[in-house]
Amino acid sequence: MRAILTSLTATIFLFLMKFSAAVYAAPPGGDIQINESDLGFQVPTFGELLSFIVRLFFVIAGIAALFFLLWGALSWVTSGGDKEGVAEARGRIVAALVGVLVIITTLTIMWSLEQIVFDQQLCFGISCPVTLPNLLHD
Repeated sequence: MRAILTSLTATIFLFLMKFSAAVYAAPPGGDIQINESDLGFQVPTFGELLSFIVRLFFVIAGIAALFFLLWGALSWVTSGGDKEGVAEARGRIVAALVGVLVIITTLTIMWSLEQIVFDQQLCFGISCPVTLPNLLHD
């Protein structure tokens, strides 16, 4: 039985090797050139990537706050009049609302800094892509 399994595995392996493509490495010391039109998408810049991460952080924070708000509301409804259960649910709801308030305040401050104070010369990724000032000039 073991010999049959080994020969079957070897046959499948050799059959699949027939369809494998050859892979070639870049020449030594040569630069690798990437044509973005061949990729089918545009490679994001570092600023665009950081902007995506900042915005993703705020989206996840908002979803977490909504989850805690719903969890507190469900706990309140299912507490059945228990004083400890209601107090615990109220604490969750208050924490979720404070979280939403912190998120909104942070977004407002960051947007104001980007638009008004720095006039989009320095961006944090909220209203414009992240831009870092050039500290060293050529």
